[in-house]
Amino acid sequence: MKKLRGVCIGAGYFSHFQYEAWRRIPEVDLVAFSNRNPDRARSIQEKFHIDRLYSDYRAMLDREQPDFVDIITPPPSHLEICAEAARRGIHVICQKPLAPTLEDARAIVADAAQAGIRFMVHENFRFQPWHREIRRQLDARTVGDRLHSIHFRMRMGDGWGDQAYIPRQPYFRDYPRLLIYETGVHFIDTFRFLAGEIRRVTAWLRRLNPAIRGEDCGLVVFEFASGAVGAYDANRYNEPNYPSPRYTFGDLLLESSGGSIRLYPDSRLTRQPLGEPEAEITYERADRNFCGDCCYFTQRHFIDRLIDGQPFETSGEDYLKTLAVQEAVYRSAETRQPVELQP
Repeated sequence: MKKLRGVCIGAGYFSHFQYEAWRRIPEVDLVAFSNRNPDRARSIQEKFHIDRLYSDYRAMLDREQPDFVDIITPPPSHLEICAEAARRGIHVICQKPLAPTLEDARAIVADAAQAGIRFMVHENFRFQPWHREIRRQLDARTVGDRLHSIHFRMRMGDGWGDQAYIPRQPYFRDYPRLLIYETGVHFIDTFRFLAGEIRRVTAWLRRLNPAIRGEDCGLVVFEFASGAVGAYDANRYNEPNYPSPRYTFGDLLLESSGGSIRLYPDSRLTRQPLGEPEAEITYERADRNFCGDCCYFTQRHFIDRLIDGQPFETSGEDYLKTLAVQEAVYRSAETRQPVELQP
């Protein structure tokens, strides 16, 4: 079997999860990577045994002529890098946030479409094993055929004090938009995956820590085309009462016409049909890599769809719907009014 030649750009904190996942996909030969920081580059090269390192990603794309590139750099760089890959006919998987603005995100997607390359956003929360299992439960109608509501509660505890975010992701401190732009967008996409398209948004956003620029607390209410409602109740300031806030990121309650499904912070799933006791759902998951190995499952999906030619779940075109909802959240919070989304 001929392997797909892949290259990566970036060597920051999160890139380690993606490099590790690529090493477990047998159809991929990760031939090179690029990064401007030599210290970070050396640690990646030694840890993941990648032979060729470039300081100029353009030179890497020209010399290696890869089948695809994984872009793991900060959002402001994505427009330029994606355009360079598109000009060379190289398929792209690009980290989120996709771009600082919706206009830039649309330009990225348009460039890819015009060049005829395959383009996918590395939006990995919908690929977490518990969300895949919840989707299977919904498709099987184990708690009825009409979804009433979804509620997700998230407390991260990494955003309080003068040193907030510095140990892991210090650039969060300077984001003019934080909670929804960086974290909440995951749940917008996951809510769409579980409940369908969102038609109306009402949002309240606040900044609890004066040491940072952006919002770190929010309550967002989503109204779905199906008639269901969703609530995202989140802040990165207050601490959770469970050991690992970065495993499931919180707890979820899904209520339907025939009962409810609960996700606990330790990844346990339960089903409670109306009139019956709560019972655990058996499903496969592991506390590996990041959030149930969702980077691996996301990248596995990218490769599978490159091979079979079927659409990506988080294609650029589809992800623009998620970003339109993100913009509606900010607009609602600014205007203190509900915001309608166009079908």
